[in-house]
Amino acid sequence: MNIFPAIDLYDKKAVRLLKGDYSYMTVYSHNPIEIARDFEKNGARYIHLVDLEGARDGTTPNIDIVKDIATHTGLFVEIGGGIRSLETLESYFDAGVDRAILGTAAINDKEFLKKAIEKYGERIAVGADVKDGYIAIKGWVEKSEVTLDAFLEEMQKEGVQYVICTDISKDGAMSGTNLEMYKALSEKYSMNITASGGVSALEDIKALRKMNIYAAIIGKAYYTGAINLAEAIEVAK
Repeated sequence: MNIFPAIDLYDKKAVRLLKGDYSYMTVYSHNPIEIARDFEKNGARYIHLVDLEGARDGTTPNIDIVKDIATHTGLFVEIGGGIRSLETLESYFDAGVDRAILGTAAINDKEFLKKAIEKYGERIAVGADVKDGYIAIKGWVEKSEVTLDAFLEEMQKEGVQYVICTDISKDGAMSGTNLEMYKALSEKYSMNITASGGVSALEDIKALRKMNIYAAIIGKAYYTGAINLAEAIEVAK
């Protein structure tokens, strides 16, 4: 299993939200590139980036930071947040991004999703952000009428190979991740599933690894010191 340490970007800073709520934002660093270098120093090969302003507004205000990280580290970079056009995708790939995550657009613009998969294949991932069993959109501000299972079944049919699945109720809460949900998803779908939200102890990583989950994202647990990143990467192997 792979470990993707995460940086959430807002106003060019590294921040974390609690359960996706923009009014509960903690700023952890004014220099995200330094955090990315620390990830690399601790043995990380991957990084998960989210542009929170982009997710909410459909813009790319932090693309310079993303390019900096892609250019000045050897990390595999995936980015999500507000990617709703082929032009935005192209901008990120030109900036050195390896994989782009479609969230709101995967629900609201099926034509764009099809074109993106057709053009970029496995460089496209889809974010399945779950709130009370339904997919949340627009930076988790709105809940759609699409259930998680209906969404994933459709994504598998469309040829999506990578899914980042987040239980919003667990995100940033440091109360453990939704192991039951990931076990069910890993048994039901053939896509590469990344567990996100609430991964807050090495036990979470051990449990996810046994399920043959593709990857786990570590966010707040890194910033608070609850998880030692180098240890987590070893445990995941």
